[in-house]
Amino acid sequence: MRSFFKLTLVGSCVFSLASAQAAEVPKHIDVKRLSKTVEDVVVPLPNEIFGALNKLDSVNWKEFVRTNKGTNFTERPRIALLLGATIADGFIAVQAEDAPSVREIGQRVVRLAKGIGVGNSIVPHAKAITEAADRRDWVEVRNELDRTQNSVQQAMNEVHDEKLSQLVSLGGWLRGTEVLTAVVDRHFSVDGAELLHQPDLLEYFQRKLANMAEFHVPLLGQIRSSLVEVKPIIETDNPISAASVKKINQITSRLDEGIVTRLQ
Repeated sequence: MRSFFKLTLVGSCVFSLASAQAAEVPKHIDVKRLSKTVEDVVVPLPNEIFGALNKLDSVNWKEFVRTNKGTNFTERPRIALLLGATIADGFIAVQAEDAPSVREIGQRVVRLAKGIGVGNSIVPHAKAITEAADRRDWVEVRNELDRTQNSVQQAMNEVHDEKLSQLVSLGGWLRGTEVLTAVVDRHFSVDGAELLHQPDLLEYFQRKLANMAEFHVPLLGQIRSSLVEVKPIIETDNPISAASVKKINQITSRLDEGIVTRLQ
């Protein structure tokens, strides 16, 4: 289950598939071609995943634009998770070409980043996102979202908040996987399901979560347990089934709800 959204040191996204939606539908999606390697983990890039899904079937991305803005948390680990999920929402809003949502998400990202002490590093990106959305320059919005994620994580690493940086990635991964599985569930294909067949990233997050005992956040324990539940579903050597896609969607939807609310 390689991430929609990059880990700590991933550089700029390449948008070749996202900008080539009119191309011939591929006979098979080679996930490894859509990836970068970070800390020995292969990570598909978000817009390439979206582009691959669009090639398989027409997706109404407006259905997946989130209207719930999230709770105002004070715990930094929860803010980091929500920040990652919100950046993921930005990529989804771009796919939907929803300029008002993109602008609002940019403002939310700044507020959340300030909550974990790195807001100044992304104010220029938020301004650029708003300006590009007003011009409907979606490629540039994607680029700025990518730079935003990179800047947030670089700033946290510089002040030795690597664990919060990893939680930003985790929040984005969970939201992205929730949407990916929802899309594949509605338009099931073996190739679409193959995008989920990435156990290395799952194991990466499991390792990182195991070293976060100082964060007394119940939701992190629930995420750990859920990753244990998901692992055998995606480690299979057989094609991932429609039932498995639905199960992963149920799990990630539950966790994403916990990220944006105080239900968990």
